[in-house]
Amino acid sequence: MKRSLLSWASLPLVAAVIVAADQWTKGWIEKSLPLGGSLAPVPALEPYFNLVHTNNTGAAFGLLQGYAGMFIIIALVVVAIVLFYARQLPASAWPVRIVLGIQLGGAVGNLIDRLQHQGAVTDFLLLTLPIGDRIYQWPAFNVADSSIVVGTILLGILMLRAEDKKPEVQQAEA
Repeated sequence: MKRSLLSWASLPLVAAVIVAADQWTKGWIEKSLPLGGSLAPVPALEPYFNLVHTNNTGAAFGLLQGYAGMFIIIALVVVAIVLFYARQLPASAWPVRIVLGIQLGGAVGNLIDRLQHQGAVTDFLLLTLPIGDRIYQWPAFNVADSSIVVGTILLGILMLRAEDKKPEVQQAEA
């Protein structure tokens, strides 16, 4: 009983940590930098990594600007699906619960922003990568965005590992 309770509690605990980190970092940026402002927290990395204060009313990479209502509905649906799916998992599936907690925390973090900021989320991490003779600037993102992406990648890895462990079904010889 104790083990299954701990397994189930891992999802909301991980999600709560992600939401807290996301909201704290966004709040710090909002108080420390004016909208459009920039800061190099590590001067030696300034050409590659900066903190910025931007608002994004779209999805990842600024796509679909102005569809805040749709993103709020999508976030609510994702939260409901994650919670429903997590209830179906056996207690031994704690790695999946942790990964779902990471994704849930990201979805809730951005949902909170959209509800508080008229459909916008605060983005603040900006990466610029020199590759060969070209410079690529990754669109600004935040802790919630990172959690959704990392959680999705980890869930894919867990699913692939689970597929590798399944015994192959042998076809009956005719």
